[in-house]
Amino acid sequence: MTDLISGGTATPRVYKDYARPLWQRVLLTREGAVYAALILVIVVAALSVRNFGSPITMTYLLLDVTPILLIALPMTLVIITGEIDLSVASVVGLSSVVLGTLHQGGLPIEAAAFVAIVVGAIAGAFNGFLITVVGLPSLAVTIGTLALYRGLAVGLLGTTAVTDFTEFWTDLAKSKLGSTGVPTVMILFVLLLVVFAIVLHFTPFGRGVFAIGLSSEAARFSGVHVERTKFILFVLTGTISALAGIYYTLRFGSARGDNATGLELSVIAAVLLGGVSIFGGRGALHGVIAGVLLIGVLGSALRLANVTSDVINIITGVLLVASVVSTSVLNWVRAKRTRPGEPRKTR
Repeated sequence: MTDLISGGTATPRVYKDYARPLWQRVLLTREGAVYAALILVIVVAALSVRNFGSPITMTYLLLDVTPILLIALPMTLVIITGEIDLSVASVVGLSSVVLGTLHQGGLPIEAAAFVAIVVGAIAGAFNGFLITVVGLPSLAVTIGTLALYRGLAVGLLGTTAVTDFTEFWTDLAKSKLGSTGVPTVMILFVLLLVVFAIVLHFTPFGRGVFAIGLSSEAARFSGVHVERTKFILFVLTGTISALAGIYYTLRFGSARGDNATGLELSVIAAVLLGGVSIFGGRGALHGVIAGVLLIGVLGSALRLANVTSDVINIITGVLLVASVVSTSVLNWVRAKRTRPGEPRKTR
């Protein structure tokens, strides 16, 4: 190989010569920064907030964040494609009402839960149809279905609540793995996490998800079924949201139309805080898990410190805005540092 600059022979280079060291690629990332922030918050809370480090606090923390962890899995894939689903909390409420209403009507809780999951899948499919077939923007569609599904939930059950659930299932939703303090429901989450991680990071379908987020037209010309992929993701979001709704209902022993109101804010904040770009094309599930835990730990510590829920919501909103702004700032900094010797291009 001839060196065009010096006229001599250059040593062939491979990708590794241009890459950063492994420790930098692992630690000096947005995901690494979120984990560092999570560790810092845990240490500060353990030292300054009474009873924060107790096993019972950790148990309730995991119970509280489980619905967010579950919904964040498909939401990560949806946002990586450049779309968004704001109707997830309403699907949680709708599935809760379906479960409670059918069980109150005499249907076994297993069958009622199956129907509730099917309803969630149909709700996700309706979102996907309007977005991928009709061609409407996901933001407008899911804002509309947010109100639609919540209205259906409240309309079916009114202001009443169904509370006569089988004790076996309500106890199972709150049970722990022996003396570890880890909720049993985390087994379900870990299994789903493994499945979603493999699909996103180790399969052609996952590569197609990233390709769609970077450029849907380029992905389409590369052979990716853009509309079909997005439709599948919205069906998955509805299905997992319904599953989270079943857990939510059994954990609190109450089916209500207003269950999980506002949960979509925490889910989206955690996904964006975990390093997923709101513009699509970038993200990793391990960062999202850290984002969920960071919001959960912060909220738990503040509640133990007698901070009101309004202040916690304000902090969550600030984190959401900061996560979106930080992406643009980091991209701008990288663009400035890429070729510092070249003159700045102007349009």
